[in-house]
Amino acid sequence: MGQNFFFYICIALDPRAFLFESMTLIKNKEFVPYISAYALKKRIEELGTEISKDFADEPAVLIGVLNGAFMFLADLTKKVTVPIEVSFIKVSSYKGLESSGSVMNLMGLDVDLEGRSVIIVEDIIDTGLSMKYLLELIEKQKPKRIAVASLLVKPDAIIHKIKIDYIGFEIPNKFVVGYGMDYDGFGRNLPALYQLK
Repeated sequence: MGQNFFFYICIALDPRAFLFESMTLIKNKEFVPYISAYALKKRIEELGTEISKDFADEPAVLIGVLNGAFMFLADLTKKVTVPIEVSFIKVSSYKGLESSGSVMNLMGLDVDLEGRSVIIVEDIIDTGLSMKYLLELIEKQKPKRIAVASLLVKPDAIIHKIKIDYIGFEIPNKFVVGYGMDYDGFGRNLPALYQLK
């Protein structure tokens, strides 16, 4: 139940949870509506409240993982009510629809994290490879504390076991697009999440 409980209650009690655009076609791949913009908004509000409570006494650095997490990070930071700093890192482990099995660091960190509280903000965790890489990279800077916030998690796909502190939704091991996530560069601008048909 947990993090998905709110999603199902939201659908049951508020008709706005059903407001989707229709199926979308990206590079000849058909994607169908999966999680509405309204359901995303409500769950992110909850995550912002949790983070604000947990980090009330220790200002944190939120590190957004580009490119996929840019929408999630932007909306999440608006819901965090305690002082925070925002920075970015860019890594890639995807090629097309699948994980490539290796991680490339495309843009490094530009902030000193020693002795600071850090929250890594990710769009999706599937195998856990990218997050394992990021945790090892950030741990080298000797932060006080590291937490992980991911909008989506695919429990059935995880190979590298990592602690995920804040989870938006657990989803099946299917490819999703929208709300910052792409298929070969397209679809990031969709306001809701769509699943490969």
